[in-house]
Amino acid sequence: MKKSLLFAIAMLVCASAFSQMRTTFINEHFDGSSMPSGWYVAGDGLDNWIVYNSSQAGGQANELVFMWYPIFEGTSRLVMPAVDLTGVSSVMVSMKYALDNNSGTCTIGIATSSDGGDTWNDGWSQSFDADVQSSVNELISTPDMGNANVLFCLYFTGDSYNIFDWFFDDIEIYSVENTDLSLQSIDMNPMAIAGDRYVTCTIANKGISTINEVTMSYHFSGTERVEEVFDVTLLPSDSTQLTFAQPTNLYPGSYPLAVSIETVNGVADDDPLNNTLSKDINVIRAGVQRIPMIEHFSSSTCNPCVNVNTQMQFLTDNNPGKFTYTKYQMNWPGSGDPYFTEECATRSFYYAIAGVPQLTMDGVLMEPSMPISQIQLDNEYNMPADTEVKGSFSVNGNTITAKVDFMSIEGVSAKVFVSVNEKVTYDNAMTNGETEFHHVFMKFLTDDEGDEIDIAAGEFQHVEFTCDLSSTHIEEMSDLEVAAWIQYETNHRIVNSRYLYAYSDTHPYPVRNLTFTKTNEGSFKAQWEAPEGNHALSYNVYLAGECIANTTALDYEINANKGIHVLAVEAVYANDMTSVKMFRIYDPTESVNEQQSVAYDIYPNPNKGQFNIVLPEKECEIVVANSVGQTVHRCKARGLTTLHLEDLNSGIYFVNVKSDQVVTTMKFVKEL
Repeated sequence: MKKSLLFAIAMLVCASAFSQMRTTFINEHFDGSSMPSGWYVAGDGLDNWIVYNSSQAGGQANELVFMWYPIFEGTSRLVMPAVDLTGVSSVMVSMKYALDNNSGTCTIGIATSSDGGDTWNDGWSQSFDADVQSSVNELISTPDMGNANVLFCLYFTGDSYNIFDWFFDDIEIYSVENTDLSLQSIDMNPMAIAGDRYVTCTIANKGISTINEVTMSYHFSGTERVEEVFDVTLLPSDSTQLTFAQPTNLYPGSYPLAVSIETVNGVADDDPLNNTLSKDINVIRAGVQRIPMIEHFSSSTCNPCVNVNTQMQFLTDNNPGKFTYTKYQMNWPGSGDPYFTEECATRSFYYAIAGVPQLTMDGVLMEPSMPISQIQLDNEYNMPADTEVKGSFSVNGNTITAKVDFMSIEGVSAKVFVSVNEKVTYDNAMTNGETEFHHVFMKFLTDDEGDEIDIAAGEFQHVEFTCDLSSTHIEEMSDLEVAAWIQYETNHRIVNSRYLYAYSDTHPYPVRNLTFTKTNEGSFKAQWEAPEGNHALSYNVYLAGECIANTTALDYEINANKGIHVLAVEAVYANDMTSVKMFRIYDPTESVNEQQSVAYDIYPNPNKGQFNIVLPEKECEIVVANSVGQTVHRCKARGLTTLHLEDLNSGIYFVNVKSDQVVTTMKFVKEL
């Protein structure tokens, strides 16, 4: 304790001393919803600069956006508050940016002025004629250095029609230290799968000395701290991504993660204030492939919709199987797209859509009038999901029948949406010049506000819909697609989605009654029953997310090392159809019977926040999570335990009990 206190005092003294050496003049991350105080536009494009809830530049939302409209040709300057550069001969300018280009060439730059903006001197500029996402780290020295009232501006020069949007974030202007390494980001998805997890981060050299060695550490709350020395070659303004060689084994739960720079080139950094970052990581027991759900609000009376539709078509053509898509044709801004329906209106109210074009991905609003980028799609696709959605549909005349399956690893209480779309339509062409439209919404098979679904951890649920589509705008019944997704009502976040297998008379039901039999030390046999209908051709067996076998048998023997093993079995059908996976957790260090007969219990259930849990007579860790996976209570207990959680809001909660590395999940309902 005394040692920790002395270390903290020493760091505080060092931080105070170093912070006097380095001066930050501008440090803006656009976290607010409006333009920062003291920032203003000069020259052309007075209405083209906004702050919006997006992250295309590579930082965290919000960010600064320069829009193409209103159209102008000239120079638009976003001027920052004046700073005192007395005695300063040069400064470092750092920012992230991304361009969504239309055609032609345009220029952005950083300039300074010491006469109130009458004369501007370029510090850095660059011209672009194609899409780009990059960053600026430039040491600049203009004739304005050394003055007491210096203005900096970010400027655009060119024809604004040549672009769609410029995005900027994390603008920093600061004096330069000799040795200054900055921890830029923790590059780990906020959702991770239980097991050995590796920590990756990005560092940047913001000093004037080359960096050859850095000592770094990371620490998940409740686990051991990990420290590592990295050999690097970072010239001034360079950045690189580092991955710690030593992973940390994480069990399901929520973990605050802290990453720190300890030393640089064997000594303390000249500026320790940018050496630490933190991030919350939610760990699930196992994961399935996330298929991002794209919802697109558009209209054939909207001119800006044409470019967005073109770019979205390019994106989807180049990413088959990596998305689900539904496009709602709206009855504005013109006299109205004829394929508008009241269900489209309900969906626009759900997201508070004020204009088109507007896209959402997995329930999150994207930048207005902007397509989804490849980076954004990849980031969402690469984040694991804890609930799987699959299904099939068939058509008989004008009647459609859809069957949808859900499997949740952690449990979920949310809304299910199933929409019928037509892949390509032509007859809703109006005034914007478009002649064909893609993924056009026709009708919800669920309620337009969704159908409630409550899936316990490890549970499979099956739903079916039948509907007469003769009153819709469908042009060809042979050109349909059906999108299904599951979505939280409170924050609109979509858990997962999928296109259903099309025009199939065989539904890909999952296997039944997946169980284990221990065969000998270090191995076990997984056994299951054939799916309903008995049409499966074979079965894929997954261990820790990796497909280890394809078999036609109804069992498979596995040689496994010690530790928890997450096993999944997926039924394989004709035409490359597969079922949702059935999951089970197995620990070969425990007997199968012990795992399957632990007498946990919650009573009363439902309750008003006070309830009892029957636990083994050995200490267990208890983690209580809400329906969106957020931890609301954590403790350790044994035997008969009473919890007092009366302050929780009413709703569904999950209790994860960890005993001897085996995690058991139970559900309770908190009443008012």
